Amino acid sequence: MTSNKGRYDWYQTESHVVISVLLKNVKEDDVKIEFVPEKFTCSIKLHEGDYYDLQLELPHEIVPLQSSWRLLSSKVEIKLKKAEGIRWTDLEKAKETVKVKQIPQAYPSSARHQKDWDKLVVDIKKDEETDKPEGEAALNDLFQKIYADGSDEVKKAMNKSFMESGGTVLSTNWQEVGSKNVEIKPPDGMEWKKWD
Repeated sequence: MTSNKGRYDWYQTESHVVISVLLKNVKEDDVKIEFVPEKFTCSIKLHEGDYYDLQLELPHEIVPLQSSWRLLSSKVEIKLKKAEGIRWTDLEKAKETVKVKQIPQAYPSSARHQKDWDKLVVDIKKDEETDKPEGEAALNDLFQKIYADGSDEVKKAMNKSFMESGGTVLSTNWQEVGSKNVEIKPPDGMEWKKWD
């Protein structure tokens, strides 16, 4: 005997259609589900000896081997793996189906000509890569290049002079800084103070 007790809901993600058959306290042995590319059947034995049957002709193909189901206390959750990542307008096949392709959304604009914002982002990234740094950024790039390309003595001199001078002196000459302590030399017009 077949019963229509219980109802189902569904929603979808980009990759799956998820159906929830809302029935409480169902046993796993009482659930029979079959997946085929364009069809889905579910039969659940109820406590009174009745059956809840759900058979759907699907509007789009699914991947049976990647589809699954699980039993929860208040429902049976069925995940149908979409064969194509398209949006389903309905869960059941209509007489004529139309595939809806997602079109990138255009930004509203009062301009006469539409801008391709994705292309603009790519162009900006290219410009940023080819731009030469200026000011302090250029100086930092230069010091990093000198340090990276320098010998062990150059690296030791740069590290020692920078650390001992509190960041006020940067020397690449190990002969000059290797044998003595590097003095703090603040910029012109500034005075070095030690904080307690």
